[in-house]
Amino acid sequence: MTTTDRTTHDAEHDPRNDDLLIYVDGELVPKAEAKVSVYDSGFMLGDGMWEGLRLYNGQWAFFDAHMDRLFNSLKAVALDPGLTPSEIRAILDRTAAANGMTTDAHCRLMITRGRKAKPFQHPSLSRWGPTVVAICEHSKPSESVQTGGIRLASVPQVRGLPHSQDPKFNSHSKLNCVIACLQAEQAGADEALMLDPQGFVNTTNACNFFIVRRGEVWTSTGDYCMNGVTRAKVIDLCRDNGVPVYEKNFSLYEVYGADEAFLTGTFGAQTPVAEVDGRPIGPGQGAGPLTLHIRALYKQLVAQDVARQAAG
Repeated sequence: MTTTDRTTHDAEHDPRNDDLLIYVDGELVPKAEAKVSVYDSGFMLGDGMWEGLRLYNGQWAFFDAHMDRLFNSLKAVALDPGLTPSEIRAILDRTAAANGMTTDAHCRLMITRGRKAKPFQHPSLSRWGPTVVAICEHSKPSESVQTGGIRLASVPQVRGLPHSQDPKFNSHSKLNCVIACLQAEQAGADEALMLDPQGFVNTTNACNFFIVRRGEVWTSTGDYCMNGVTRAKVIDLCRDNGVPVYEKNFSLYEVYGADEAFLTGTFGAQTPVAEVDGRPIGPGQGAGPLTLHIRALYKQLVAQDVARQAAG
């Protein structure tokens, strides 16, 4: 089996991450000691939701949008976090401050249904309230990935129908994405390009997927993928800046002939795609001109959001 050591979430090495403090249920715990129970519903069943947030100059970018998605997901699965968005903000700020973080940091916030009385799936067995964990890391996206791009392979694993497990949930249950990633590695690629149940191009195992054709930006309908915060911001930026953008069905045929392709996500913002199924996208050498333009617009938007939050 061919394997790869490149992923969309590659970060520059930072030795400060060796001695982090992790937030676990109200306490800041050294990284080596940060643990949850083997009876935790997240560990046992994948019963929980998470958010990835990025710290820029002391502010969590697009915090309100992330909380809207998180709380909608929690409500949909009847999981009461026992926290308000402002209380979650305080947890993130406390954790970042304890680790000396002001910028170039990424947080994975995880909320599960909590510890169970017995090792079975019924939600009523979670009787001690939710488990809340925040892992904040010093994290700057890898320059080699941001400039050289990622290699994708289309895979047989698809994202499910909404009445199976709605892919809009940012849930701990990610086995289908893990399987897709394994299939991509077996094909000699870095990560997976997943199709929807009708065979149209959908998303990757980790990020939302966009292509550029003839000056137009295309992405999937959003019916079968995580509706990412960065995805939504990119669509809005295109509309606000005169870039034609379409949420539509399209096939691998259009992908192979695309001028550019890129991924969106909170961690890497806009990550270029160098090739799909062994076929170079455009020149096959990193971000194209429209991707770079969108990246610049996105940086401006982040700066505006950070300034707005700082102004109070």
